[in-house]
Amino acid sequence: MSSLFRHIPSVDRFLHELEQDQSLAGLPRPLLKDLVGEFLDLCREEIRSGAITAESDLTLPALCSRARAYARFASRPHFRRVLNATGVVIHTNLGRSILAEEAVQAVTLGCRHYSNLELALETGQRGSRYSHVEKLLCRLTGAEAGLVVNNNAAAVLLVLDTLAKGREVVVSRGQLVEIGGSFRIPEVMRKSGAVLREVGATNRTHLRDYEEAIGDETAMLMKVHTSNYRIIGFHKEVDAADLAALGRERGLPVFEDLGSGNLFDFSPYGFKPEPTVQQVLKSGVDVVSFSGDKLLGGPQAGIIVGRKEFIDRIKKNQLNRALRIDKMTLAALEATLRLYLDPELARRRVPTLAMITAGRDELLGRARRLRRRMSKELAGLATVGVKPGFSRVGGGSFPEQDLPTSLVTVAPAAMDVEALRQGLLATDIPVIGRVEDGRFCLDPRTLMEEEFPLAAAAVRSVLAADAD
Repeated sequence: MSSLFRHIPSVDRFLHELEQDQSLAGLPRPLLKDLVGEFLDLCREEIRSGAITAESDLTLPALCSRARAYARFASRPHFRRVLNATGVVIHTNLGRSILAEEAVQAVTLGCRHYSNLELALETGQRGSRYSHVEKLLCRLTGAEAGLVVNNNAAAVLLVLDTLAKGREVVVSRGQLVEIGGSFRIPEVMRKSGAVLREVGATNRTHLRDYEEAIGDETAMLMKVHTSNYRIIGFHKEVDAADLAALGRERGLPVFEDLGSGNLFDFSPYGFKPEPTVQQVLKSGVDVVSFSGDKLLGGPQAGIIVGRKEFIDRIKKNQLNRALRIDKMTLAALEATLRLYLDPELARRRVPTLAMITAGRDELLGRARRLRRRMSKELAGLATVGVKPGFSRVGGGSFPEQDLPTSLVTVAPAAMDVEALRQGLLATDIPVIGRVEDGRFCLDPRTLMEEEFPLAAAAVRSVLAADAD
């Protein structure tokens, strides 16, 4: 065994060979050196375990192909692309909404070149980064003013810190929601310095509950849209218009956290009514906040719109600088918002909207094309079929709404279906699907047509490796 250790080629010899490989040419030399060291440690472990027993297995030519494969695998970015075949459109774990091509191009230009991020081209003087999207937001929503921070939790924090710090905010007990990652409205409010004043019961809150709670310490009335759950049965909540009227009567601002707010009316496509930002502002609410990367289909952002007197105060809050968005987010958001100037164009070009509104016949056609591709790739390895199923919007949006779809099913001939699911997590481009009735299922609602060959090749690679 000791003689075998002496026959392991040196790090420098490996480095010289691997640096000639074009597929590894972009790796920094220190990283490549570390990878070679890790690979040689594996070789030493194989000698100890008896997997390598001959000197011929330790020659440079014998090891180089393995070393290249190891370096390519181990050097892949930790943050990388996956194929979403789950049917969950706004999948929080998979990056939520994907951007429209127009937004991708805008980000690329913004990153590749200098820009007028905070330069007023009319004067050549310092400008405001909000100017790139504020007019668009006002035109689309009917608001008097607007600004954008890095996510909706930040937007809520900023509004509360500006308009209610040290004073009471009246909120219905049934709206004290928790969103992903255990972030809760009461905790966000506490962090802002505002004081929570709960009113009503979990399932029923009346306008008189708000009226009776208003006192000298009241700074704001707040409404939280419960987009990620529903209370059904014996239930009542106060309409935004009624709450706004009470706020005007008592001289108090009314703030609504829409969460997964949207600018698009989904009801013509069979969805249960969800308030749009435009509708909420029209009801008289003074300030509204919502996410940019959920139903809007843009980048991660927290958008705040409403009456100018309140938005101007929020803009001046020193916390705003800590929460502001960068040039890439601004570029993507502006490009996305421009599409909404034509709602039908937005429905076609914003991937989130296109996926959510895709019809049954369209999805069945996609599923049949994916099945044909899969059947050809997986001949002898699996049985491929199509069955009815359901997708979900995700991201806390439309929690009760199942979206009819057609699933492509893969039943491995020999491999356990759970092993297939696990194996697909380790492919060059991981495929994320779901298991139903002992079959691996792919939903063409969230799997793009150009991704079909990649998905088929990935499934084949896992099944073929198991067959070998």
